[in-house]
Amino acid sequence: MTDITVPNLPSRDFDVTLAFYGKFGFGLAHRDDGWLILRRGELRLEFFAYPDLVPEDSSFMCSVRVDDVDELYRQIKATGVMEKTAGYPRLHAVRMQPWGQRAGFLIDPDGTQLNLIENVS
Repeated sequence: MTDITVPNLPSRDFDVTLAFYGKFGFGLAHRDDGWLILRRGELRLEFFAYPDLVPEDSSFMCSVRVDDVDELYRQIKATGVMEKTAGYPRLHAVRMQPWGQRAGFLIDPDGTQLNLIENVS
């Protein structure tokens, strides 16, 4: 097995989290009362139960690095997640960032920000 690092993110409701991420290809890998693991190819997101989380107060985030960030962005947008500056969930378009890489941003229903970053060779 390859060594990996996996983000641990909050979920107010595992059913909502599974339904949201499932729309753009994340499938259930594990679930119990306190932990949820979703997979999409080699990507993995792990969620812990946090029913009292206030999305507006959340500072949780992680980076998702993929070869085709435009395709991932299109898949998310096709599920109905809108580009907007407030509210949950929402998207921010993929563009060249000040640090020199192309990236977009997804803020999920719990206020967690996923940095959608294009891999560089």
